[in-house]
Amino acid sequence: MSINVVLAGPRGRMGTEAIKMIEEKEDLKLVACIDRKNDGMKLKDIHDSFDLDIPVYENPVQCLEEVQPDVLLDLTVPASGFENTLVALQHHVRPVVGTSGFTNEQLQRLNEVAKENKTGCIIAPNFALGAVLMMQFSKIAAKYFPNVEIIEKHHDQKIDAPSGSLMKTVDLIKESRKKTAQGHPDEYETIEGARGGDIDGLKVHSVRLPGLMAQQEVIFGGTSQLLTIKHDSFHRDSFMEGIYMAIRNVMEVDSFIYGLENILEFD
Repeated sequence: MSINVVLAGPRGRMGTEAIKMIEEKEDLKLVACIDRKNDGMKLKDIHDSFDLDIPVYENPVQCLEEVQPDVLLDLTVPASGFENTLVALQHHVRPVVGTSGFTNEQLQRLNEVAKENKTGCIIAPNFALGAVLMMQFSKIAAKYFPNVEIIEKHHDQKIDAPSGSLMKTVDLIKESRKKTAQGHPDEYETIEGARGGDIDGLKVHSVRLPGLMAQQEVIFGGTSQLLTIKHDSFHRDSFMEGIYMAIRNVMEVDSFIYGLENILEFD
């Protein structure tokens, strides 16, 4: 039996790759799209790449009530992504969310609604399997190398900084690393922000430039040595395997899951 999927954000680059992936999978079926405009049109009318007679809705409530899908795949931006995810959970539709930039309060709210409605929800700051492994390796390394800085690099159309992937990496590192003062105790900046953001003494840096897609480098410093753990995504199709895995897994859970690592096996 196919899993019926509604896609929010079909015109974006991630959305385009997701449509390709869903069309290739025999156990997935795209049944509708949610878009901030083009209400009442068909996907083939708003997307030159696909000749698909899929309805497009502006109103997520109307979409979910009329279509009654199994899964909402949200690949939009934080503001609409949060609202779409909340509406999905309230309608017992299982969200899979690739939108980064949610606040801790928003994540807590979604967790509470998922629990109340016993509806599975998977939110992943990064769906690239290599990026998830990079985060896990960083968590292990931080136990032995407490001096660490993180540099994440993205295309210049990304609106949140630092990225959700960086923040997830920091959360995992904090599980292994105590708050640590790094650098010279009298260090100062002649240009504000030159040393990046500071989280428990850990320095983080965001780069936004055309030509980039998604990269992250976690650099650990020790006595006469450096350990660098780096991941690069060169194309958005690098995220599709993780999205597919999340869609299949969300059908088997009735709780809130944050981070793709929670559905991977590391033993």
